[in-house]
Amino acid sequence: MAFIRSERVAAFLLLAAAALGLLAANSPLGPALMQLQDAHLAVPGTPLDLSVGHWISDGLLAVFFFVVAVELKNEFAVGQLDSVSKAVRPAIAALVGVAVPALIYLGVTAGSDYAGGWPIPTATDIAFALGVLAVFGTGIPSRLRIFILALAILDDIVAILIIAVFFTADPNLLFIALAAAGVAAFGLLSRLLSTRLRMLAAAAMVVVALVTWSLVVLSGVHATIAGVALGLVMVRKPAMHLRHHLEPVTNGVILPLFAFSAALVAVPQVAPAELAPAFWGILIALPVGKIIGITLGGWLSGFVGPRERRPQLSLHGLLAAGALGGVGFTVSLLMNELAFAADPEVADEGTLAVLLGSSISIVIAAVLVSTLAASYRRLRALRLEAERRLAA
Repeated sequence: MAFIRSERVAAFLLLAAAALGLLAANSPLGPALMQLQDAHLAVPGTPLDLSVGHWISDGLLAVFFFVVAVELKNEFAVGQLDSVSKAVRPAIAALVGVAVPALIYLGVTAGSDYAGGWPIPTATDIAFALGVLAVFGTGIPSRLRIFILALAILDDIVAILIIAVFFTADPNLLFIALAAAGVAAFGLLSRLLSTRLRMLAAAAMVVVALVTWSLVVLSGVHATIAGVALGLVMVRKPAMHLRHHLEPVTNGVILPLFAFSAALVAVPQVAPAELAPAFWGILIALPVGKIIGITLGGWLSGFVGPRERRPQLSLHGLLAAGALGGVGFTVSLLMNELAFAADPEVADEGTLAVLLGSSISIVIAAVLVSTLAASYRRLRALRLEAERRLAA
């Protein structure tokens, strides 16, 4: 299972699943698959009654967000974001990298009824971005890798906040309070994992996690927030251990299954002029907005903090980071489902726009990252040759 932990493999599986879903939706199997996706599965004796598609996006994807939250907590504790000085530059780049795509989308869709889709092009798929970096970035210095990793992590934080704040409708305060109690109980039980009661505690944590997730679903808050909350309150060391075991499942099953389900979209048989403004807003804002926003934010962040502590990032490096940020995929697809839940036709166009915009970003990122890596490899080779001649 070790190979599934690879960022390259995870990116390939995600892209392959999305492509397969799009092809399947536009094949003779398409109508049957979409009907299956819309079929409802209820849990007997409970109010839970979700479609197969929502069991995937609300249920399985909560596990992915749990893994993301555990990684976020670890980065803030002992990783790349464990101090203000480390976090400030990628934080500025991430925030500007969210604002610019949102503004571009709002500009493109001005005067239409699709302004609510502004969060869609703001997200970065951390798994896919790092996968592209792993494939094409051999030789890139660690300071740029660290910047891109921190940027993607902070981008995920913003995405989580957007989902929690803007995609919560008519919240049930009682269920929210009960879910909060479940989160607290989960965190307390995780403290027992290092004692003799660890087996009992682990079993109880599974039950509490399922109940908490159910309460969040019923509360009106998007269910993935349950995964985030549980990941943040779990004790760090056992949480990282659990993350290690869950990573092959998220990379090899959950994310590809979600990508396949989200990409089950029939390509609309309409002229480009008949596509909704939301399609063009996403398609333009995702690759273009992220490149402009992250590059601008990265440049502005270069004026923050003591000069001697500012890592030097070239324009080429910032452009590469911006292109990687434009790979939206997982979170953008989720936001598209949430933003246009009441308008399936526009949601389908939004899905196509996310896939196309992310694909454009992948191509641009592949070119920028590979040329950047080649230049660093040449510089390293020249330096080694100079050192060899001096030693001789």
